[in-house]
Amino acid sequence: MMDGLPLTRDLVLIGGGHAHALVLRMWGMNPLPGARLTVINPHPVAPYSGMLPGHVAGHYRRDEMMIDLVRLARHAGARLIQSRATGIDRANRLVLVEGRDPLRYDIASIDIGITTDLPALPGFLDHAIPAKPFDIYSERWQRFVSADLPRPRMVIIGAGVAGVELALASAHRLQSEGRSPDITLVDRDPQPLRMVGSGARRALLRHVAEAGIALLAGVEPVGITASSVILSDGRVLPSDFTLGVAGARPQKWLEDTGLDLHRGFVRIDPTLRTSDASVFAAGDCAEMVWAPRPKAGVYAVRQAPILLHNLRAALSGGGMRRYRPQSDYLKLISAGGKTAVADKWGLPLDGAWLWRWKDGIDRRFIAMLADLPKMALPPLPHPRAEGVEEALGKKPLCGGCGAKVGASDLSAALAGLPAPRRPDVLSGPGDDAAILRYENGVQVMTTDHLRSLCDDPALMARLAAVHALGDIWAMGAQPQVALAQIILPRMSARIQADTLREIMAAAADVFRAAGADVVGGHTTIGAELTIGFTVTGLAARAITKRGVQPGDALILTKPIGSGTVMAALMAQAPLTNPLLGEAAESASRSMARALSDDATILAPEAHAMTDVTGFGLAGHLLEMLEASNCAAELDLAAVPLLPGAEALAATGQESTIAPANRAAAMGQMLFTESPKAALLFDPQTCGGLLAAVNKDKATRLVAALREKGSPAAIIGKAVEGAPFLTVT
Repeated sequence: MMDGLPLTRDLVLIGGGHAHALVLRMWGMNPLPGARLTVINPHPVAPYSGMLPGHVAGHYRRDEMMIDLVRLARHAGARLIQSRATGIDRANRLVLVEGRDPLRYDIASIDIGITTDLPALPGFLDHAIPAKPFDIYSERWQRFVSADLPRPRMVIIGAGVAGVELALASAHRLQSEGRSPDITLVDRDPQPLRMVGSGARRALLRHVAEAGIALLAGVEPVGITASSVILSDGRVLPSDFTLGVAGARPQKWLEDTGLDLHRGFVRIDPTLRTSDASVFAAGDCAEMVWAPRPKAGVYAVRQAPILLHNLRAALSGGGMRRYRPQSDYLKLISAGGKTAVADKWGLPLDGAWLWRWKDGIDRRFIAMLADLPKMALPPLPHPRAEGVEEALGKKPLCGGCGAKVGASDLSAALAGLPAPRRPDVLSGPGDDAAILRYENGVQVMTTDHLRSLCDDPALMARLAAVHALGDIWAMGAQPQVALAQIILPRMSARIQADTLREIMAAAADVFRAAGADVVGGHTTIGAELTIGFTVTGLAARAITKRGVQPGDALILTKPIGSGTVMAALMAQAPLTNPLLGEAAESASRSMARALSDDATILAPEAHAMTDVTGFGLAGHLLEMLEASNCAAELDLAAVPLLPGAEALAATGQESTIAPANRAAAMGQMLFTESPKAALLFDPQTCGGLLAAVNKDKATRLVAALREKGSPAAIIGKAVEGAPFLTVT
């Protein structure tokens, strides 16, 4: 929502192709008030195809060629749904999405690229790798290179420009490592590379010959095994790595949309509209039937400004613009090493200077999508009361547990509460949940809510549910019932109903899996999305923070660092290896993992237990030590971290509550400053369980936790002494 205006129209971008990536960048610089933007893509990042051969050749690291869709979506104010679209229900204007409820659209756009698999070729799906999608190819290629075969054998099916580029890149990579690859290009066309000019064709064929690559033309594969490719003329080519580059085809689900197609590709008109006026398409999945062109990324890039204009016009009632594709374009084709061949106007250009030119173009494109302009905040009113700037702080307020009130302020506020008077109330403030006497056991009750830390309401509902359940699991209780408290931003009635449906469906999945029921709740309209739950649970006995015994081993069941990663995402901080989007995706996956298995394994053995949330690992461990009147030694090297968290902490990234967490713990800690030590004060949303157990049982418990998918670790031990934490 922008400037308090309600959301009234839904724009859904299906796929994270080059055109949509550019639309996200431009949208962020000038969003359309009242429009909610959603992008659906299976992965948090997308490859830039122009740099793929250079990556295969070893000229580019993986992070240098990836488009970070999470950062782009954050820049655009869009919600990123990390899943795969599987269809479009045009009658009801719904995008069908794998693993979740359909998403409604008013206007949709498709930019899902193409695939290069050959499903009709016997053995291809089991024994070969398609060049697209990139993620599978890249992983298998790195594994193949790392196998260190002295004479690696490769067969590449398809000797067009892409196949030749990848063959030359593969040869260069393997030869540069001192190996002698046996690479064969296979193409059914008797004249490969017929789509390029004669000069460029001669130059590329010369590079192929000089690299020792065999080229078999006029023959095609008829079968693939784990170690060979069988050709139509009866020959059998030994192969340790079979790559499919031919057979570029559209994704199959497009056939079921009812849209007009051309050879399976979506037909578009000059406004980039499909046969359905509410659906647009761009990039390789689209067919410009009025001006046929080869599949090339340059057209997707040039379509982006027209697509953006026409999407905005379709949402707001404006006029459309026409896309006029150029008749030809300069093709810069990499030739393995840092050299390239140019194809335009039939000129036979070849050399290292062309590589430098291509490298500059490619790096500028990636930089444009990585160096996102920061939108200026509106100026503060003048005059204003003293202290406003200090209260606002220098960075945006974090979401999740990063928005929590500091431990010192909270303790001071709770100190004035009277002690419970009812005989069935067994605990007051201070533990993870209230404890009530119940038949032959206890009932525990907790409430929690999260300020939104992402723009996907279904994901936020999952996180809020897991987070609220954490207190129940930490007490060793079985979840019973939940009440929802939801604040929605202003929306049209339809979007409001859709959003509530998404939230409640996602939350119900989490609570149902935990054995609990959602029995009601309360909703209201406010400034921003906030989701919370009040939850009850039943147990024979409640496990509290008290009970840590000297000699106990300390077990943590989730990695830390989520507050730092999510704060960095809000700040659009640069990060490589992993990319920030991948770090955020890892954090979200960790946060969304329920603790039911962890609690089932630990509860019977835990002397004391809590869940690590807003006060960070150090703060929550100190709470246990104070309640148990003992000390602890923490092995910093053993503490598991989320990918990217330590690198971000090293650049000074931290959540808004981290300084308060540090200040509250400083008098009871001894540690050496480091980026990893800084993460001890990092607030965790949906953090792991922290349990004190008998040291003789700890190794067995960790093994059981890991069998259930937890990256659990023994991170330290309790020792005699006044409450104090020593970090080594």
